[in-house]
Amino acid sequence: MEEENSVKLHGVWSSPYVLRVKLALKIKGIEFEYIEEDLGNKSELLLQYNPVHKKVPVLVHNGLPIAESSVIMEYIDEVWTDPPYLLPKDPYLRAKHRFWAAYLQQVSELLGKSLLLMTEGKDTDDIVNEYRNKMDVAEELIKEILPNNEIPCFQDNIKPGYLDIMLYSFLGTSDAAEELFGFKPFTAERYPILASWTKALSEVPEVKDVTPPKSKLVELLRTMRINYLPQKP
Repeated sequence: MEEENSVKLHGVWSSPYVLRVKLALKIKGIEFEYIEEDLGNKSELLLQYNPVHKKVPVLVHNGLPIAESSVIMEYIDEVWTDPPYLLPKDPYLRAKHRFWAAYLQQVSELLGKSLLLMTEGKDTDDIVNEYRNKMDVAEELIKEILPNNEIPCFQDNIKPGYLDIMLYSFLGTSDAAEELFGFKPFTAERYPILASWTKALSEVPEVKDVTPPKSKLVELLRTMRINYLPQKP
C-alpha cells in the first residue's frame, strides 16, 4: 500500500521530458523517489502505469499514475498549491505561456528529427531550415510575455516556471549535439533573447542539480550514432 503523500517518478536520465518533471518537482520543493527505467526492457510497473504510450515520464502520486510531461507539470501545480507557482495565475498570461510551451515543443520535435537524420548520416537541410525559421519566430515574438521585454532574472527567490522549464528542456543541453555533430541548434548571435534566457536558467541551483552531465549526453549520442549509421558491406 502506498504511503500517504508518496511521490515517485519513473524516468530515463537522458530524457528532456523527464528533466521537465524533475525540475518542476525540485522548484516546488516536493520530495520524490526517482526510478530509472530501461526502455529496452521496460518494467512491469511502467507498462501498468502508462499502458497507452508505454513511455516515461510517469509520476505516481499516492499510487495514482500521471503520464505526459506537460500534463504532469500542470498536475503538480494544481495539487501543491503553495508558491512558487509554475503557471501564472492570470488566465490570459497562463494561456500565453501554454501557447509558447506548445510552440517550443513543436520546434523541439523538429530538432529531434534533424539530429536523428544526422545520426543516420542523411541529408537534413530542409528540416534544419524549417527549424531555424521557427526559432526565428520564437526569438522575435516570445518576448511579448516578458515583463518590459527583459530576460527573466532568477534571483531574490524568483523561481523558474512552466515556460522556463519547457525552454530549458529544449535548449539547455543542446551543446552536447553541437560537440558531436558540429551543429549549433542556436547561437547567441542569432537568438540573443533565447540564449540569454537559457543561460540565466542554467545558473539556477535546482536546474544545476538535475541537468545531465554533458559528457554523458555526448557519449550517449555517440553510441546512438554508431548504432544507427548504415553498416558497410
